[in-house]
Amino acid sequence: MDTKGHFPLQAFRSLETPFYYYDTAVLRQTLEVVSAEASKYKFQIHYAMKANANRRILSIIRGYGLGADCVSGGEIRAAVEAGFPASKIVFAGVGKADWEINLGLDYNIFCFNVESIPELEVINQLAVEKGKTAHVALRINPNVEADTHKYITTGKEENKFGIALCDVDKVIDVAQKLTNIKLIGMHFHIGSQIMEMNNFAGLCSRLNELQDQLEARHVLLEHINVGGGLGIDYYNPDRQSIPDFVDYFKTFRNMLKLREGQTLHFEPGRSVVGQCGSLITKVLYVKEGAKRTFAIVDAGMTDLIRPALYQAYHKIENCSSEEPVEKYDVVGPICESSDCFGKDVLLNKTHRGDYIALRSTGAYGEAMASQYNLRRLPQAYFSEDILENL
Repeated sequence: MDTKGHFPLQAFRSLETPFYYYDTAVLRQTLEVVSAEASKYKFQIHYAMKANANRRILSIIRGYGLGADCVSGGEIRAAVEAGFPASKIVFAGVGKADWEINLGLDYNIFCFNVESIPELEVINQLAVEKGKTAHVALRINPNVEADTHKYITTGKEENKFGIALCDVDKVIDVAQKLTNIKLIGMHFHIGSQIMEMNNFAGLCSRLNELQDQLEARHVLLEHINVGGGLGIDYYNPDRQSIPDFVDYFKTFRNMLKLREGQTLHFEPGRSVVGQCGSLITKVLYVKEGAKRTFAIVDAGMTDLIRPALYQAYHKIENCSSEEPVEKYDVVGPICESSDCFGKDVLLNKTHRGDYIALRSTGAYGEAMASQYNLRRLPQAYFSEDILENL
C-alpha cells in the first residue's frame, strides 16, 4: 500500500482535494477511553456537537452511549436524527431563539443551560403555551482564569457568557417563582484548549464555595455540569493522540465536593474528535518570493479557519516527499492575507502535486468551513472505508 505515516496516498489520488480525512480507529480508541474513565465515577458525558457535527462522526459517538451538548436548534435536530436520546441532550447558548427553545420543548430534552433572567422568563412563557415544564440549569460565570487564547476563554467577568456570581441568588429566586420552570442544576464552562489541570482545580474550588452558599439557603441541585475545555496536543498528534482523560476526570473526582445524590456532567468536544481528523490538500505551486518560499495549496481559510481566526497552530506534513526539509510559508488561494496555515514550516522538499496534511483538524475544521469566494465545501472521507477498498 502506498502510504506515508497514516495516509493512504494511493486512495487519495482518486479524491478531489481539499478534503477531510477521518481516522475512525483513533476516534473509537478515544471514545473507549472517555467511556471507561467516566464510568469509573458514574460521570455523564454530553459530546459538544459544535466541534464536529459530521453525521458519520455523530453516529459513531452515539454508539458509545454519550449524550449531546447542542448550541443551536440545528444541532438539536442533528442530534435527534443521529439517534441521541432527547433525555441526554442539553441545550446551551447565550442567545436562544424562540423557535429553538420550542424545538427543545417539543423534543423534551434533558436540560436548557440558561444564561439570564430574560431567557428564563421566555422559556417559561413558551413552556406555559405548550403546557410543559422546562428543566433548566443556570450557567454561572465563575470568573475563573483559563490559560488559553482570549477568543476561547468563556469564564471571566468580561465574557458574554453566564450569570455573574453576584446575581446567582437573585436568579434562583426568579426561577423558583416561575410556574413552568424546574431548576435542576448549575452549568459552567471556563474555556477551550485548556492543558493545565490547575485551571479545572480553580473551577472546582469556586464551585465548592458556591455549593456552600446555596446550601446555606437550603438549595440543593440534582445536577452539576462543568462543561468541557480539555485540550489536545497540536504539536505532537501521534505521540499523544488521546488526551489525558485519566487526570482530567480524576481532578474533578478529587477536588469537587459533590453533595449526596448529585450527578456530574461533562461536555467534551475537541478532546473527543480533534486528533482523528486531518485536512488533506494538494500543492498548486511552489513560489519563490523576494524573502520567502511559498507552498501554495488548494485548501484555504474557507476549509480551516482556525489559523486565520485564532492564530492556531496545526502540524503540517508533506505526505508525498522524503527529500530533505526546507522552510516554506504554507498558504491558500483565498484573496486574504490572513489565508496562511503556517510560516517558516519545515517540510520535506515540496513540489507541485504533493499531498499536504494539516493534522489535528477533527475539531472546528469541517464544522467551521464556509463558501467564501464561492468555494465548494470540503468533502469528508473515512479511514475504515478507504482502507477496506485498497
